[in-house]
Amino acid sequence: VQLQASGGGLVQPGGSLRLSCAASGRIFRVNDMGWYRQAPGKQRELVARIGSGGSTNYAGSVKGRFTISRDNARNTVYLQMNSLNPEDTAVYYCRGDLQTYGTSSIMAYWGKGTLVTVSS
Repeated sequence: VQLQASGGGLVQPGGSLRLSCAASGRIFRVNDMGWYRQAPGKQRELVARIGSGGSTNYAGSVKGRFTISRDNARNTVYLQMNSLNPEDTAVYYCRGDLQTYGTSSIMAYWGKGTLVTVSS
């Protein structure tokens, strides 16, 4: 199983970016998918999660600015980030809670991360 994230980059304060993350491999079922971030010198933190039925939860610092969505047919999760500020600078990681063929348990899989830099 692989999770491939894309869409990071450099953006000015107040700008927008859209991250994508596609899961591929011998996937039987996808439960929750989400985005986490880790800023320099800080611990990894939850940004947003979305359940298989579309329920969402967000970190307080991004509510109203970020929107998480998913395409179940493509096993892909998105993160639309608006009104970005320098405090959003971090490596963003996607996570998928997946069940693969031949197993009975759900496991967490992580993408390699994509860097988002908010700077003028």
